[in-house]
Amino acid sequence: ATCGHGCKYGECMGPNKCKCFPGFTGKTCNQDLNECGLKPRPCEHRCMNTHGSYKCYCLNGYMLMPDGTCATSRTCAMVNCQYGCEEVKGQVQCLCPSGGLQLGPNGRTCIDIDECSTGKAVCSYNRRCVNTFGSFYCKCQLGYELKYTSGRYNCVDVNECVTNTHRCSLHAECLNTQGSFQCKCKQGYQGTGFDCA
Repeated sequence: ATCGHGCKYGECMGPNKCKCFPGFTGKTCNQDLNECGLKPRPCEHRCMNTHGSYKCYCLNGYMLMPDGTCATSRTCAMVNCQYGCEEVKGQVQCLCPSGGLQLGPNGRTCIDIDECSTGKAVCSYNRRCVNTFGSFYCKCQLGYELKYTSGRYNCVDVNECVTNTHRCSLHAECLNTQGSFQCKCKQGYQGTGFDCA
């Protein structure tokens, strides 16, 4: 079985047929499945979609049970948590629906952890980190684009001279470089390459 476009989060099962891992969808299994939009809904109250999965949380005054359901709780209502709570050894603790969120100083609301600036996020070579609320993702560095080559997804250099996305003067030559480009004024002209006279 060969899949020309590859199966990013899945396995190749037949000619260009991917079987996606749970939580992913699309022809090449490269899209996150939004479980919160499924019928029947996976969560009783509120649902937060995450990369390849999802998290359930309850309305204020309810407690998230181990089976994912929400049970009324007087203690929870009193604590007034933003995203529901749980009881641990008789102590009520507010919950955050994602590992990329942490409890704020008031112990009730959740604040975002910037994985990119704290160094928690590790992006592979040629990729930069982009922080999102509750998570992060890795994006190709500027001047590179995501391409499926030799059996995997890689960030490959964009040839600005070929794609015509350079800003060289009409009287200059465009020279492609890794992740960028250079402009050189043609013979008989002088200047920066962006302006040649």
